[in-house]
Amino acid sequence: MRLRKSSFVHQIDVGPNNVLLVHAISQLKLKVDDELGRLMQHFSDWREFPQGFAEVRKLLPYEDQIIAGTINALRERELLTDKSAGEELADIARKLGPTFGRDPEELLDRYRRELKEGTADYWAVTASQAVGDMGREKPRLDLILLGDCDIHMEADFLRREAERRGYDLRVAATAPDDFAFAAEHRHDAVLIGALHARHFITMPEQAGGEPHEIYIAQAKNNLLRLRDKTSAPILIDNLPEPTVQPLGIAERGRSGHRNRFRIANVALAELAELIPDVYVVDLAAALAGAGSIPLLDDWQVGFTHMGSPGWMLQRPQREKAAVHDLMPEMTGLVEIVGGNPYRREAVVARTHIDTLVAVLGLNQKKCVIVDLDNTLWPGVLAETGTPFAWEPSISGVFSYVGLYFGLHEALKCLKKRGIVLACVSKNDEAVVRALWKYPDSYPRERLLTLEDFVTHRINWNDKVDNIRSIADELGFAPETFLFVDDNPVERERVRQLLPEVEVWGEDLLALRRALLDDPRLQVARVTNESSRRTELMKAKLGRARLQAEAADEASYLASLQIKIRIERAATEANFDRIDELFRRTTQFNTTGRVFTALQLRELAASANAMIFALHVSDRFADHGLVGAAVIENGAIIGLVMSCRVLGLGIEHRFVQHVLESAGSDHLTATIVPTGRNLPVRNIYRDNGFVIEGDVWRWQRAPQPACVPEAVT
Repeated sequence: MRLRKSSFVHQIDVGPNNVLLVHAISQLKLKVDDELGRLMQHFSDWREFPQGFAEVRKLLPYEDQIIAGTINALRERELLTDKSAGEELADIARKLGPTFGRDPEELLDRYRRELKEGTADYWAVTASQAVGDMGREKPRLDLILLGDCDIHMEADFLRREAERRGYDLRVAATAPDDFAFAAEHRHDAVLIGALHARHFITMPEQAGGEPHEIYIAQAKNNLLRLRDKTSAPILIDNLPEPTVQPLGIAERGRSGHRNRFRIANVALAELAELIPDVYVVDLAAALAGAGSIPLLDDWQVGFTHMGSPGWMLQRPQREKAAVHDLMPEMTGLVEIVGGNPYRREAVVARTHIDTLVAVLGLNQKKCVIVDLDNTLWPGVLAETGTPFAWEPSISGVFSYVGLYFGLHEALKCLKKRGIVLACVSKNDEAVVRALWKYPDSYPRERLLTLEDFVTHRINWNDKVDNIRSIADELGFAPETFLFVDDNPVERERVRQLLPEVEVWGEDLLALRRALLDDPRLQVARVTNESSRRTELMKAKLGRARLQAEAADEASYLASLQIKIRIERAATEANFDRIDELFRRTTQFNTTGRVFTALQLRELAASANAMIFALHVSDRFADHGLVGAAVIENGAIIGLVMSCRVLGLGIEHRFVQHVLESAGSDHLTATIVPTGRNLPVRNIYRDNGFVIEGDVWRWQRAPQPACVPEAVT
């Protein structure tokens, strides 16, 4: 393949180790470092690739995979091309030529919106991208920002925060009311920044209305108009709580300055519940947690701007003309923001990426495995004789013992979210069972017992082997586990031998907050099935034990007393649960495709689509909604089933029901192989489909013709 720098790309040195790449047609602006600048210059002439690796290595001393990734990233942005100048011009003309009477200028704008990345120069805070940013293959995420300078200045901080977590985040920022942009630009989610109507919150109350109503009306209008353009999740910022008040302590009641913003945030949270797949980003909590004064400018320039105090350190010098080129000494402000004018952007970017990770279910953890001695309780249980020596005569529960009570409580919260708990401990199980008890005076509703754990390994075996055993028993991938242990030797051993497993335990004082706040331990919605996941997983393990004891497979299945119910999902169905199934299930998942609750609801209402839901119960538990199939335009575009009910033959009964109920004599389906979905690879083959290329095809068998009886 021959590659060269696009004829439409201009390359400008804009400072030490800063090169600006500008695409004249798409208006893409990308700031890169000198290494990438030299690479672009290298492609000023035609270069053979990958044959030219040796020449590129002289410019970039990186591994071939990194170099190839970097070049592919530049091609994707149309900065490098395999077309000649004439072919490139013809290709652009073809894309922008008038179609069906449309305005060519409109087509040009649309083309630019489709390729847009970054934000306006005036608002942008941009770090130069390097080979390390582009060259390493990472999952790609696309995020649209709707708003003004508060969120536009954050764009590059979002990219860097996502990079730190292993994601290639492409950010495109536009005006707060550019709703059509979402229909014309690739995206996985949309983020809405501060709304203009916040300025009305501090205005005098009007008869018959409350100060926040205009703000909520604008939020509702924006969300509904945006929802009309996209089915992707929408994240909307709530309002920071003010650091100062116009009337100070005289601000009273609901109409008090701070309370107006608090009430507005409550109303926004209630509004989000009325519109599918809308999530409020709790910016107020994030800024308060980090210390609001260095992050909010309401003590500095106005009561409703709610921007960064550091912006005063970033303004262009020409704006000093408004104050006769005179300004106070800035040393005090520099100290307040800790010498970092972009401190707010970094804090808020972490919050936004946290929310994005939680909403999209990225790298979710399914199981937390905890050590016992010196982790769940102080000391070694076999030596202390009891988990805690606390009693009311010593102290209240919010004393030193509160550290451990709080940790137990956090783990119980994870259990309610649908994350299962397990424990490993080098100990004698009989001793632990005998001693793990609490007196009646203890707050038992906050404390764990062995029954809270879906499984355990209390023995003298190596913890790495025990964790592997738990993973095999539960059927979860290693990357879905979090292991917590106070012992640095055990932590390091797990990190070395099970690198996919997340390992914590260095700071037990910070552990409760980490468990409650980490986005990978959060779910967008708590469904009935997720809140009962420990119970349902125990039922699965109970079936496994029963199967091991059964004389044969037929008697085992008969003893389970399995009942199934399959229904076509209507618009009022439990789409949050079906959404959760597609996000969480990796083994019996034909394509890995994710469907939001809103997309599912729209498909269910469509004349060209249908959704089937599978409910299962047996003698051990009512497992609830455990499977789903999505059909659109005669194709099964998604088929998923919880691993809890695999191996019972239910999957074949489900597929056969779907085929019989789809109302068509022909259906197609695809399977996208992943590292985890081996159990689903043969589902179509075993149910009458025939493979043609990459597509499985099913055709209803012809019914025998009815032969009339002879008349005698």
